Amino acid sequence: MRQNPARRAALLDAAIEVLARDGSRGLTLRALDAEAGVPKGTASNYFAHRADLLAQVMRRVQDRLMPAEDALADTLRAEPSTDLVATLLKQLVERMRADRSSHLALLEMRLEATRRPELHAELSRFMAENLEANIAFHLDAGLPGDRVAVVLLYLTVLGLIVDDLTVPDLLAPFSTDKLIEELAHRLLPNGPR
Repeated sequence: MRQNPARRAALLDAAIEVLARDGSRGLTLRALDAEAGVPKGTASNYFAHRADLLAQVMRRVQDRLMPAEDALADTLRAEPSTDLVATLLKQLVERMRADRSSHLALLEMRLEATRRPELHAELSRFMAENLEANIAFHLDAGLPGDRVAVVLLYLTVLGLIVDDLTVPDLLAPFSTDKLIEELAHRLLPNGPR
C-alpha cells in the first residue's frame, strides 16, 4: 500500500467531496481517482478495500473538523461559564458551515453503516471516541455541567447540525446563535462547575 501522506490526504479529501455530492453509492475508486485528478487506479494503491477507505475518511473528517489550536486557545482564555459553552457551540456550527462536505460525508457514512456491519462497528467506535473526547474536554476545561449535560448538549447540537445541513429552511425563522445560547442556559447551571 502506498505511503505518500500528501497524496493520501488529497484522495481522502476527494472522497469526502464525492460522498457529500453523490452519496455513498457514488463513491467508487474510479470516481475517487477522477475527483482527485489522479491517474486511474491510483486510489486502489492507497485503500485495500471500501471499508478501509471509509474508515480513513472518518479519521480525515475528524481532522478537518477539529478547531485550530490557536483559535481554541484564544476562546478558552475566557472564564469557564455557560456563555463560554455557548460560544464554543456556535464555533462548532460555524466550522460545520465552513466545511459542509465533511458533515454531509459523515451523514452518508452513518446511513451506510446501518446496512454494513463492518462499517457500523468502525463508526460506532469513532462516534463513541468523539463523544468521550467532547465530555473530557468539557469537564477538563472546568465548564459548567456534568457528564449528562454534555451528552445532552452534544446530541442536541448534532440534531441542529443535521437540520441545518438537510432542511435549513426549518431553522430560517430562528437565530441559530440565539437557539444555542438558550440551549446552553437551559441545560447548564450558571458559572463554573
